[in-house]
Amino acid sequence: MIPGSRLVDKSNEIWTILKVLNWTKGYLAEKGVENARLEAEWLLCDALGLDRIGLYVNFEKPLQPHELAGVRGTVARRAKREPLQYILGSQEFMGLEFLVSPAVLIPRHDTETLVHEAVTRGGNALRVLDIGTGSGCVAVLLAKLLPDAQVVTVDNSHKALAVARENAERNGVKVSFVSGSLFQPFTGQRFDLIVSNPPYIPTADIDGLQPEVRDFEPRGALDGGADGLDFYRVMVPSAPNHLNPGGRLVVEVGIGQAEAVQGMFTTAGFVDIFTAKDPGNIQRVVGGQVL
Repeated sequence: MIPGSRLVDKSNEIWTILKVLNWTKGYLAEKGVENARLEAEWLLCDALGLDRIGLYVNFEKPLQPHELAGVRGTVARRAKREPLQYILGSQEFMGLEFLVSPAVLIPRHDTETLVHEAVTRGGNALRVLDIGTGSGCVAVLLAKLLPDAQVVTVDNSHKALAVARENAERNGVKVSFVSGSLFQPFTGQRFDLIVSNPPYIPTADIDGLQPEVRDFEPRGALDGGADGLDFYRVMVPSAPNHLNPGGRLVVEVGIGQAEAVQGMFTTAGFVDIFTAKDPGNIQRVVGGQVL
């Protein structure tokens, strides 16, 4: 271990890729980073412009001073628990690559359940609304999987909309982007399918989240109020006024929230109400249909 736990560039010391990789793994593990070896590999790949195979076949290659400086910068960021995805600038979601920045939540594989259920239940939809688009991952996938549908998406963050627009362009789909909150920009408009992954973390729980989430991801996209259900209390009763007959609302929910949200769907007059579990066996999606 290097004194002071810093990756230093000494003229009398040769830092090969393997040596830097091993040091980075240990340093990140000390800082509480899970999967430290894998993350060290990704950081080195990014800093050196290599893929993982290129990294392995060049283990004995010494790093030049400018390369060492690049590695040092990215490792320092990750050691402060900045998410790896923000450092690398992207995240894979359902086979597509999405740009991410601190303006948007990092797409999570739990949300694949939302997309799957929306497509399965609303596959004939011709007009789709995605509320709170963030990175645009849900809207982009819906545009890919429902090619006959017009997909519209809304977010109250101009920075998030800029990221989402770029992701739509990069993935070759047409999505309409609107600035605003919930249904406010859509007076008098109706859709066949409305989807949303709204903020649902209870306010008091946020301080106990991992530093990567608590300190770096946008709080406004996490905080769902005292019990995490504030957005559903507004969205669910309002949705029938923006759905065509037979249209559906499909939303992602947090752990232990499905039953309460189901109740909101019932009160709002939805029928064919369902829930769906994510790969972790958690009730992750609630949906329903209007008559």
